[in-house]
Amino acid sequence: MKTAHDLVNAAKAQITEVPLTQAEAACSKADVIIDVREPNEYAAGHIEGAVSLPRGLLEFKIADLPVVSSADTNILLYCKTSGRAALAAQSLKALGYTHVVSIEGGYDGWLEAVKPIVMLNDGVDFD
Repeated sequence: MKTAHDLVNAAKAQITEVPLTQAEAACSKADVIIDVREPNEYAAGHIEGAVSLPRGLLEFKIADLPVVSSADTNILLYCKTSGRAALAAQSLKALGYTHVVSIEGGYDGWLEAVKPIVMLNDGVDFD
């Protein structure tokens, strides 16, 4: 029987991962940056400009994003460590999207490289 790790490794063999050293440039080049983590993870911090589209809804909602207008839209994906993003990239390629990449190391790698993030207001008013 296969494990989730086996599925992620198989997906990574079929997709393109952008090294962290090239991640900011890839973000600038992307038509859309998609955070495939859960909404609470996104709210706790995300890459600037990223939209939240959880992995479990991706295939159903990707076409609802106005910026995803064609199969050759430049899509950049990330998750916490890169596993969900790899599976998501594989799924989008299976749907026919041709320019899909994910960030190697995911959001955790982004943080370790001390790259900028955005945090949503958690509703606490400090005034």
